[in-house]
Amino acid sequence: MHIPTDPRPLLRPFENAGRPVVFHVFGGLVQAVALTVFVVPWLNGGPTRALSVLAALFGMLVVLAAASPVLTAVQRARFRRWLGVDIPRPEGKTGLREGLRDGLRSERFRRQVQYHLVIGPLITAAAATALLVGVVAAAAATTYVWVWALPADVRTANLGYTTEAVYVTVIGFAGLYGTAWLMKALARLDARAALSRLGPTPAERLARRVEEVTESRAGVVDAADAERRRIERDLHDGAQQRLVSMAVNLGLAKVTLTDLPEDARKVIDEAHREAKAAIQELGDLVRGLHPAVLEDRGLDAALSGIAERAPLPVRVRVDLPSRPAPAIEAVAYFVVSEALANVVKHSQASRADVTVERFGGILLVVVSDDGVGGADETGGTGLAGLAKRVASVDGTFSISSPVGGPTVVTVELPCAP
Repeated sequence: MHIPTDPRPLLRPFENAGRPVVFHVFGGLVQAVALTVFVVPWLNGGPTRALSVLAALFGMLVVLAAASPVLTAVQRARFRRWLGVDIPRPEGKTGLREGLRDGLRSERFRRQVQYHLVIGPLITAAAATALLVGVVAAAAATTYVWVWALPADVRTANLGYTTEAVYVTVIGFAGLYGTAWLMKALARLDARAALSRLGPTPAERLARRVEEVTESRAGVVDAADAERRRIERDLHDGAQQRLVSMAVNLGLAKVTLTDLPEDARKVIDEAHREAKAAIQELGDLVRGLHPAVLEDRGLDAALSGIAERAPLPVRVRVDLPSRPAPAIEAVAYFVVSEALANVVKHSQASRADVTVERFGGILLVVVSDDGVGGADETGGTGLAGLAKRVASVDGTFSISSPVGGPTVVTVELPCAP
């Protein structure tokens, strides 16, 4: 039979039990300071008249509102130092002026008061009780030490003490195990309560999460736009230039190699036409990714290029005191490009108008035509894709297209002033 001699399993419940004990002792000191605010006015009998009682209560609330940020800061330091729990700070001001002016009516103040005057003291009282039980249990677990400290004649006169001492020692060790477990459990409970009451409110946490998601989405949009610009530069400076060089060489071959057989000349001529068609397709692809003119010369020049390539008259008016952010500029360009493509394909219009203006923090893009109307955002992927692209930068997309026309696409994009 193997008898384990390693004492570590028996001592495992006591591992790291010292930090929760110190944590609760400091918590008791902090809670005592908070409760003192309510004890002082009632010393020496306290106020007796109704008006003086109300004044005392109001004064205690004002003092607590002023002291609540300080008490909360001390509690945060306590949780961080002894438990390693970092309680986030609420958004906005939490100083003395905020406590006096807005504290009595704010949700933040009510939540902190709940912790400082109700939850915290209750947990501290439970911890103090558990600590007292632990002291008694420690005394019981060391019964034999106390017994052997007695004179020998006393032990001899009470020979039956051994059996009773065994029972008391066992109960004492059980109490120590229970105290260690309870102190840790109360520390975890206190941490959850503090995170709920001393940290940001649910509305503040939601607002912070929305802000983080918005920043993350803006970063993704910027990264995608930067990647499109990189691919456009690689295609424009690499593959497109090689195709142009090949088309030039094939054109020179057609002109200079006049003594080739007719079949060879046909092959060269066909290759020349295919190279020029590939250059045209690649140019359209590059413009679809991110036109170089947009990055080099801005939105006005890029939209003018779209208007020139359109098979119908397009009037473009761009009024921008300064260039917007690259991501916003790219969205505005693709909105106009896709809207004009829809005009050409579906509207049977004779002309179109494009207006781009900036009003404070809003970049307004309006594309209108005199076509037959009837455009539906839910009827296809073109307009729905535009709406999603606009929403990716927190913009708004709207379309007015009654049957018989005209069709007006209006887009508002956020643009920092």
